[in-house]
Amino acid sequence: MHLYDIEVPKIDGSTYPLSQYQGDVLLIVNTASECGLTPQFEGLQKLYDTYHDKGFTILGFPSNQFGKQEPGNGKEAATNCQLNYGVTFPMHEKIEVNGDNTHPLSYDLSRVQ
Repeated sequence: MHLYDIEVPKIDGSTYPLSQYQGDVLLIVNTASECGLTPQFEGLQKLYDTYHDKGFTILGFPSNQFGKQEPGNGKEAATNCQLNYGVTFPMHEKIEVNGDNTHPLSYDLSRVQ
């Protein structure tokens, strides 16, 4: 499967294909709003603000699989990131990044060498 063929979950429950970003530079980030590294959201937002109009996009994908640091749903994670760090880049519904229910995006990215 090609990256741009993968459907990803929006926080409203709908999905869309990554093909809408074809030709853009993507930074795909696994996020956790209760992680000790959450101040990094500020730097990510600055990067997004600087380059978004030049074809650069950051996509945030929460996961609760690393230390249970994302207990809420994707909407709660996005709200937390927006209120606490000013995040405006696209945040998504939580996905599994490993194990039996690994989302195709995580699976595809983990195979890149």
